[in-house]
Amino acid sequence: MRALCLTDYHGGPGSLRLMERPVPKPSAGQLLVRVTAAPIHPADRTFMQGRYGVRKPLPVVPGFEGSGTVVAAGSLAGRLLVGRRVGVSTAAGVDGTWAEYVVVPLAHCLPLLPRTSDEQGACLFVNPFSAWALMEMARKGKHPALVQSAAASALGRMVLKRALKERIPLVNIVRRAGQEELLRGLGAEHVVNSSEPEFEERLRLLCHELGVTLGFDAVAGAMTGQILQALPEGGTVVVYGELSGEECRLSAGELVFRRKKVEGFWLSTWLSQGLGKAQLRALVDIPWMAGKDFETPVRAGFPLESAEEALRLAASDMTEGKVFFNPKL
Repeated sequence: MRALCLTDYHGGPGSLRLMERPVPKPSAGQLLVRVTAAPIHPADRTFMQGRYGVRKPLPVVPGFEGSGTVVAAGSLAGRLLVGRRVGVSTAAGVDGTWAEYVVVPLAHCLPLLPRTSDEQGACLFVNPFSAWALMEMARKGKHPALVQSAAASALGRMVLKRALKERIPLVNIVRRAGQEELLRGLGAEHVVNSSEPEFEERLRLLCHELGVTLGFDAVAGAMTGQILQALPEGGTVVVYGELSGEECRLSAGELVFRRKKVEGFWLSTWLSQGLGKAQLRALVDIPWMAGKDFETPVRAGFPLESAEEALRLAASDMTEGKVFFNPKL
């Protein structure tokens, strides 16, 4: 089979090589999936740079999730899915989805509804489950209002739709006027632009007016500190990404004197907590919401041979939508 293999962790397009590799064989509890679509996430790029939460032995095939058709199974239970379209996520220590075939654990596989496109099915895990878990955090903590950075991202839009549905006030931080218009078109009431001179003051006033006690930050760098400073006393910022490529910068005074907190969120940790009530509900509901509340904007699809072009496009203006590898092209 053809597969894109990461050969070193400097993370540039030149670190990927298109190789011929044997089609993997599923062992007990695993499925072999012929890949139809595999997205390029910011987390995939972070992994390629060696800055993600796991490092796999090289060479390795990147790609944290995808969709395709089950063609073989390593156990009787899995054979019931042979011939079915599925969304999959990959396991730690094994090859990912940027290939013609991938082996995944049975537990990392969800059957797709007939109406779900290959692209929406390929984005069934990372962003929808993260948005679900973050909103579950808000519900569980009974937070009256929320704030989020990278609000125009695919995940940010999912959080917005859930907040609107649950009638939780949400302050949305964007970087450009076009993103502000986009979110207002989706129903967002509170949008602030971080590129404007009075951004920090506007953010602080809104957070205090609405009583925001919980923030979700995908950017890191200075943004973490800006959100933390804007929150009323006792507020919490949950960092789940590093789109800026920078370490979080914040004032110790906010932590020491104003009883504020900064926490981290990693979906892998949330999922590894076992099948609690929140996880079970997510497994049941998310496949039905694919392409609706959990819709992923689609920008373009590329064959594996066009990896350099695909990665370059995926890193530019992510608001335009997700870029995919389509191995069958």
